[in-house]
Amino acid sequence: MSSKAQDDNVFKALAHPRRRALLDELKDAPRTTGMLCDAFPDMDRCTVMLHLKVLEDADLIVARREGRERWNHLNALPIKQIHERWISQYATHAISILDRLKSDLEG
Repeated sequence: MSSKAQDDNVFKALAHPRRRALLDELKDAPRTTGMLCDAFPDMDRCTVMLHLKVLEDADLIVARREGRERWNHLNALPIKQIHERWISQYATHAISILDRLKSDLEG
């Protein structure tokens, strides 16, 4: 898969608030699909699994089977790559503007 297509998958996956909430649940430790369903009682199991599939397709989670359980692990690498490509460049620019503004105000 090309880098552009992968970026598109990551942005699409992160666009939905429920998928971001699922990632937040995985931030501290892996969770089984059942645990994630329990954490979101307003969503049925099928809906949770559909969101997990989108996250998995975007490589934001890695699922491992252990017996009958499916453990979902956060994969933060795609988010880090998005940050490096898109956010850090803009943050550097914003910092230089703020530094210039500070110098102008002090001078």
